[in-house]
Amino acid sequence: MRESNRITAPRLWLVIAKSFRALSLVAEQSIANTGLCLSDFAALEALLHKGPLTITQIQDKVRLASGSMTAAIDRLEKLGLVVRRASPIDRRARVVHLTAKGKRLAASSFERHAKDLEALMSALSEKEMEQLYESLKKLGLLAVQKLEEQHLRLSGNGRSG
Repeated sequence: MRESNRITAPRLWLVIAKSFRALSLVAEQSIANTGLCLSDFAALEALLHKGPLTITQIQDKVRLASGSMTAAIDRLEKLGLVVRRASPIDRRARVVHLTAKGKRLAASSFERHAKDLEALMSALSEKEMEQLYESLKKLGLLAVQKLEEQHLRLSGNGRSG
């Protein structure tokens, strides 16, 4: 019996999941080729593009656990790539800044990584990239909405009268 060419939701999910895994491995290898580990690269990239941030703000941007991010910042500080300074707004907070050396390394590492990703994405035409971007964004936003609705239903059911 011949398999149907119809793209079902489970089949599409499988292709998205497999593609994500493969693309993630390629991206991780690209980052490893810069000489940085993933958490160090992510922290440097966030600081490069967002400017000085607290460790908590960096965590929120790169979605790493608190201990992992603190360890990354400790490593980067020892290498002279970042410095921690007191926050002018909150005395309790420390703001992480790139040093000149850190900024150079972050910029060159990100540029190299971006070129690797561009080479990979060159398999798609500009129109295909736009369509894929819009489709995945639409799907992701719907998934977030469904999760929020589910969370509201569950938290609403847990309340007592």
